[in-house]
Amino acid sequence: MLKKLKIGNVELENNIILAPMAGLTDLPFRLICEKYNPGLVVTEMVSSKALYYNDEKTKQLLKMDGEKRPISAQIFGSDVESMAYAAKYVSKIADIVDINMGCPAPKVVKNGDGSRLLLDLDKVYEIVKAVVENSEKPVTVKIRKGWDSEHVVAVEAAQTIESAGASAIALHGRTRSEFYTGTADWNIIKQVKESVKIPVIGNGDIKTPEDAKKIFELTNCDGIMIGRATLGNPWLIEQIRTYLETGSIRKISNKEILDTILEHIDLEVKEKGEYTGIREMRKHICYYLKGLPQASNIRNTINHLESKQDVENELIKYFKNLE
Repeated sequence: MLKKLKIGNVELENNIILAPMAGLTDLPFRLICEKYNPGLVVTEMVSSKALYYNDEKTKQLLKMDGEKRPISAQIFGSDVESMAYAAKYVSKIADIVDINMGCPAPKVVKNGDGSRLLLDLDKVYEIVKAVVENSEKPVTVKIRKGWDSEHVVAVEAAQTIESAGASAIALHGRTRSEFYTGTADWNIIKQVKESVKIPVIGNGDIKTPEDAKKIFELTNCDGIMIGRATLGNPWLIEQIRTYLETGSIRKISNKEILDTILEHIDLEVKEKGEYTGIREMRKHICYYLKGLPQASNIRNTINHLESKQDVENELIKYFKNLE
């Protein structure tokens, strides 16, 4: 189950991948996750059109200072010309270029991007081919099970993507209309795995080390991609690795949780300045504190604090009281 994974000419140390999540997998969060040794991390998705028009804010999303390699950068769009341009641009910085064909967000699909592309497999072929031809690095594609229950196209989409020259596919076992509700269908991942020769990476509802083992057993996928379950829980990556190797799961102490939050705050403030960094950290702190005693009280307090020092003092006091 746990093994090295080859994507094109890039070899990953292991086959556990941090999923791209818009507004969440920024440089600071990736640096935190990298301490727990995933095989690969993926940037937040960047708009190919924004890169095409030389948007500085978008380029900032591709900052990779001090990160472990390899890193995959995810691009999205449905315009072939700008996707080809983005592939050229991104493949100079990243080790792998990933195409987003799975995002369910209304503001993305209304432009024909993300999971909307699953309704037009000719377009899927055209985009993947253009990106492959313009990229210096291997190309992967992230898709969903389909658009809705009437359009479950993962198998055909995967075969189309493979024939257009991609080096791997990541598949989230839900349709676009399901967003993140209900249960991910791992069976479709198994079907896709049986229908293509390139590596297939399973995604959706991998919340525990036991889930990771189950999805490998059920689908025979080549790797797994974990997204929302890592929020406030970056050590899940290490727990999955050790569980697959040894069957044991290390318990995370409150001290490690506090130290990780403080390091995360530090990275976020260094990267974005105190004003933005502290605001960005609020959602992450909510995730870190989930399930701890009186978490809602401290969350409410922290959501009104503006300075790094005040937030840190409040957290230190809270964790001291937990003892």
